[in-house]
Amino acid sequence: MRIVVLVSGSGSNLQAVIDAVAQGELDLEIAAVGSDRPDAYGLVRAREAGIPAFTVNFRDYADRAEWDAELTRVVSSYAPDLVLSSGFMRIVSAAFIDTFQGRYLNTHPALLPAFPGAHGVRDALAYGVKVTGCTVHWADAGVDTGPIVAQEAVAVLDGETEAELHERIKVVERRLLVSTLSAIVQHGLL
Repeated sequence: MRIVVLVSGSGSNLQAVIDAVAQGELDLEIAAVGSDRPDAYGLVRAREAGIPAFTVNFRDYADRAEWDAELTRVVSSYAPDLVLSSGFMRIVSAAFIDTFQGRYLNTHPALLPAFPGAHGVRDALAYGVKVTGCTVHWADAGVDTGPIVAQEAVAVLDGETEAELHERIKVVERRLLVSTLSAIVQHGLL
């Protein structure tokens, strides 16, 4: 299975996938890593692992439609079996979703459908929940909607900051992502 991974930041989930592939725990090929930000550290992680990396910088396009069309073109050029959005902080269009229909997997740092959007951890803390977690789901044209593939709960500790909670969620999220990708590869859940 060939995947393209989309990131906007540090790429810690990407690194977990790179490590699992290198250790023989995950039988897939990371065909490329892409970002909407040229300074995303996930691109550095990809290059250090010998994986092609690309940027489709939102600021380089006249509008969202033009950017989205170029992202679709570049991702498609790698002929992925699956596209993984993990820490990719741009909403893609319905046309992008349709191009990779049923093959666009997303991670989210909350127990969807609760706390969708860019601030899932902050929103969970503000609401006062005692349990949050992470979700891996098939993305559709909504924001953090689509069929849930896997979830894992993380208890919220008293007095915990957003950064502390988010870091603990990321640890679980990395493990959940690798096990989910493994199940998809082994059992053909595409």
